[in-house]
Amino acid sequence: MVGRGYLDGEKIVRSIIYANVAMYVISILLNPTELRLSSDPFTLFSPSDRALLLLGATGTIPIGRLHRWWTLVSASYLHGGILHIFFNMVVLRQIGRLVVQEYGVHRMAVLYTLGGVVGFWISYVAGIPLTIGASAAVCSLIGATLYYGKSRGGSYGQAIYRQVGGWVIALFLFGFIVPGINNWAHGGGIGAGILVGFLLGYQEKSRENLVHRVLAASCFLVTVVILLWALISAFYYHLFA
Repeated sequence: MVGRGYLDGEKIVRSIIYANVAMYVISILLNPTELRLSSDPFTLFSPSDRALLLLGATGTIPIGRLHRWWTLVSASYLHGGILHIFFNMVVLRQIGRLVVQEYGVHRMAVLYTLGGVVGFWISYVAGIPLTIGASAAVCSLIGATLYYGKSRGGSYGQAIYRQVGGWVIALFLFGFIVPGINNWAHGGGIGAGILVGFLLGYQEKSRENLVHRVLAASCFLVTVVILLWALISAFYYHLFA
């Protein structure tokens, strides 16, 4: 029989994926005439920069000039093209299941949210003008898994550590080879995942408790409010500004 925790984990991973897909579709519909139909697969079906800015892209422009600090959350749900969102969601689905299994549903939600915020904050400090994508939050899950494998040890922990460590190396190699990749956000997300994973612990060390549930509920509430605000303000400025 499939346990309730597993079902809840599947539900939260799917919910995050659905939210990302919904925001991507909305970003296209907001300015459909500016949709980029490039022969370059990395920019194919890319929303306009204006649509992404209105919906909550982050960086030195939205934060430094417009004081939109809330974009540190919303940017994790925006993507710059079909391949961008596809690869991020594939990795999220794979790593998300493992994080739910080893950390629990609530800690997974905290890791995803805080990892994205910290990753994009590091990116902002580094001077990145405009950035988006779930990869900072996904990298937080990767960092938490890296910590788990190293901390747990044994054949299982070592196998996870080696596999995820290989992903990290490949991720940064890809980031240095392909232009436009935000390595600052990736590195910040991984670091945040390691730290938050250490602070919150994983299932074999301590079961999820009230603190984890309150943190997860807070992350969920903040995310929902910010995404709703992003949508309302984006359509307002699109229609009346």
